[in-house]
Amino acid sequence: MKALRIYAGPAAREHIAAHGLRPQDVRTVPGAAGGPKGLVLGPIDRFLFGDWLPRSTQAVDLVGASIGAWRLANACLADTKTAFEQFEQGYIHQHFELPPGQKRLSAKQVSSQFGEGLRSFYGGRTAEVLGHARYRLHVITSRGRHILGREGRARTPVGYLGAFLTNSVHRKSLGAWLERVVFSTPGAALPFGTHDFRTRQVNLVEANFELALQASCSIPFMLEAVHDIPGAPAGAYWDGGITDYHLHLDYGKAEGIVLYPHFQQAVVPGWLDKGLKWRHKPTGFLDRMVVLAPDPEWVRTLPNGKLPDRNDFIRYGNDLRGRINAWSTAAQESRRLADEFAQWLDQGCGVQDVRPL
Repeated sequence: MKALRIYAGPAAREHIAAHGLRPQDVRTVPGAAGGPKGLVLGPIDRFLFGDWLPRSTQAVDLVGASIGAWRLANACLADTKTAFEQFEQGYIHQHFELPPGQKRLSAKQVSSQFGEGLRSFYGGRTAEVLGHARYRLHVITSRGRHILGREGRARTPVGYLGAFLTNSVHRKSLGAWLERVVFSTPGAALPFGTHDFRTRQVNLVEANFELALQASCSIPFMLEAVHDIPGAPAGAYWDGGITDYHLHLDYGKAEGIVLYPHFQQAVVPGWLDKGLKWRHKPTGFLDRMVVLAPDPEWVRTLPNGKLPDRNDFIRYGNDLRGRINAWSTAAQESRRLADEFAQWLDQGCGVQDVRPL
């Protein structure tokens, strides 16, 4: 059984048929939101950024939301492989201790612990990320508008209910409630068009790096919003996956190939689109995209027959060791994804192995 499936849009497939896939062809790498699902991408990340892409010299745009932004920030650290390994182990072993008498942590408590973890991980290394010679990082966040402009016990659920209802009618109407704010390496142009959704771009600098990254990972109701990020418009900032769950962006203006390590074939536009199956289909935005994703049959061989996900915190409850073992096994087994991709490259990038996206 193969673990890896390779999908490509029509322009990317034509490129592979004519030239194969070379590290110098890659100009954009997206990183999806999706929480623990991203753990199965660790071996591919280490191969791409620690081995394969360093064989080329072109600039590469790294576009991430939520855990995807954290993963791609690691790619910009000097010792990339070690950073990815530390990230994987830290994520697998994360544990939020409940104070006596509490049944669950508050959003404020989770945010506090998460923020401390980010500061510990990147403390003193922000300049490495922002000063990388080749990689231009773009961290996507969702900034609340109008009633969602500030977080509140009543206004936040009312605002997100409105966002959900209007988004189900027309995705662009979500822009009345939230806007996409991208924190980018200074001087880096966005590698995607922005006519699809209300968008702002802000410089990613040392003063706002950790706050922007925390905001991009701040799931509503599970974590608090990050308010008034330095250098950005005032307001409440939440998880970038709300507006851009799987980075289904208009990459038509991007040169070269958009290489996307992902945990599934479908590139879903926003978090609120998860249940709207008609929005899971590919569009012309993805014509230059190559997706590296696990075979669903292989996924069923993993613990519990699925990828790691947030529901595992409930499934395992106080059985911390059980969850750690399940997630560690999934991460170890996913080395096959990287091995099979490397083998496909070494054997000449046969287009017959590439499925339509």
